[in-house]
Amino acid sequence: MTMPMTLKEYLEACDIDYEELPHPREITASRIAETSKIAGDRMAKAVMLHSDSGYRLAVIPSSCDADLDQLSRMLHEKVSLASEQQIMEHFRDCDCDPGATSPVGQAWGLQVYVDDMLRHQPDVYFDAGDHETLVHMSGREFDRLMHDSPHGRFSRHY
Repeated sequence: MTMPMTLKEYLEACDIDYEELPHPREITASRIAETSKIAGDRMAKAVMLHSDSGYRLAVIPSSCDADLDQLSRMLHEKVSLASEQQIMEHFRDCDCDPGATSPVGQAWGLQVYVDDMLRHQPDVYFDAGDHETLVHMSGREFDRLMHDSPHGRFSRHY
């Protein structure tokens, strides 16, 4: 599979300079980072959240877990991790592989929150929406892509 057209078109519409990098099929962002020899703090992963007001994406380093208590305080409401079923239902019309949610949730109309650990990295990598392709861009381009996204510190190393 290749990068979903929704993501490709969104990156192009935002005039983001990026490259696609193939990698051996892996399911988790931390395994992709490990097999691709990318520092976990530079590999972004998407964590879909659910609350009474709907769905959102938290974007955190692959070497971390989302701190749901901190996110709840930041968003002023209780949040929980969305279930695989909820994620599949939300992205049912998406051209992404199940479990390969891209951190660029804006392309699918989601509000995205970016962890401060990813901001100002020299390079950022993330799943392209399949389990075999990475998107790589400079940290400057990632910051530009996420400039409208609220940010804060809501991840913790595991």
